[in-house]
Amino acid sequence: MPSLGADMDEGTLLEWLVKPGDVVHRGDVVAVVDTAKAAMDVEIFQDGVIEKLIAEPGTTLPVGAPLAVIAGEGAVEAPAAPAAVEVPAVAPPSEIAPVVESPLVRHRAHELGVDLATIVGTGPGGVITRADVDAHAPAPPPPTKPIPAKPGRAAAIPTQGRAPVSPFARRRAAELGVDLNAVQGTGPDGAITADDVERAAAKPETAPAEPVVAKVAPAAPVVPDMQAKARAMRQAIGQLMARSKREIPHYYLSATIDLTVATDWLHQTNVDRPLSSRLVHAVLLLKASARAIHKVPEMNGFWVNDEFVPGDGVHLGVAISLRQGGLIAPAIHHADTLSLDELMDHLRDLVSRARAGRLKQSEMDPTITITNLGDQGVDSVYGVIYPPQVALVGFGKVAERPWADGGMLGVRPCVTATLAADHRASDGHRGGLYLAAIDSLLQKPEEL
Repeated sequence: MPSLGADMDEGTLLEWLVKPGDVVHRGDVVAVVDTAKAAMDVEIFQDGVIEKLIAEPGTTLPVGAPLAVIAGEGAVEAPAAPAAVEVPAVAPPSEIAPVVESPLVRHRAHELGVDLATIVGTGPGGVITRADVDAHAPAPPPPTKPIPAKPGRAAAIPTQGRAPVSPFARRRAAELGVDLNAVQGTGPDGAITADDVERAAAKPETAPAEPVVAKVAPAAPVVPDMQAKARAMRQAIGQLMARSKREIPHYYLSATIDLTVATDWLHQTNVDRPLSSRLVHAVLLLKASARAIHKVPEMNGFWVNDEFVPGDGVHLGVAISLRQGGLIAPAIHHADTLSLDELMDHLRDLVSRARAGRLKQSEMDPTITITNLGDQGVDSVYGVIYPPQVALVGFGKVAERPWADGGMLGVRPCVTATLAADHRASDGHRGGLYLAAIDSLLQKPEEL
């Protein structure tokens, strides 16, 4: 069981995405684990073959408990999985090309209803590729007259095979006693969403006249479960923050930054852009915070074993509030090297997946955290450091304020930037230089 954050002591295995005999590669998603905050995709960090699955879905295990046994890289060349290609009985074992499919290829076959045992792979060594699966997909059914959607509800999208289901939707279905096979998905590619499950639980579309639905568990008992989930998240956050305040000698600094130049530049940049690709103040603040690390690197890293360990890159943790309450801070990796457009795309994607419960294990390794509560009307944020990190940057709302420049008083758009830092890793002088570096970078937004 991987550690998906400093506040994680245990996790619940929701789903395996691999089976014994599967060849896996570094970065492949092999399982989904539920933590106190969200369901997360667990990635593998080595090449090999899944030899044995130890943990069963639904099992809650402490961090560090074994989940599966993986054979070494040498097993990739000759996996122990039985051959799926028919060969003459006289053929020597060395001539039998095993069919080895990746989890992504098997997921594609599951979506299209294709039996992998009937496919002869065209990849190296007989490996089944995505193209092989697509080529064996059944022909789509003849077009039928579309059924008009009911008012106020998006039309269900027909899919081939079983529709994909997110872990959160699957969990909601289990809580509400809903049969997923009877639910029509309205998400992308016919995916079943939590809203689809809740609609099916509240108003079954094809309920017969006889009260068969009486066997379905009522929705009322779900409330305590959701409340327990919320309580568990608050407890996890509270325990970690209490530990932070006990162990970390915080110091706090703040600076008011004039955003006149940055705001004018944003207006000019966005004037010819469609709404979906426009930049916002937040992306400038993130990029400036990441680039300022180059000036004061001791803000980026961890305090471990009584010493500062620099981060292996500038991985910005972005504090995201969750719909069910609480927050999570997944990382945008190497944020200092991304363009503003790339950073904006990463930010949108991260927020969307965090609130949908589809984060990855590899995204839970921020080296410094940024929290922005400006959208909530907050003037300034004095945060609590997320251990073992050594700094947290906060931004309030961008607001017009009186500003004196060269003896002249005017009104300018400003933001208050704050820094909570670990006195063991830095001091107020270095913290002040960091905030000054952010200010300086924001005065030249075209160079970000």
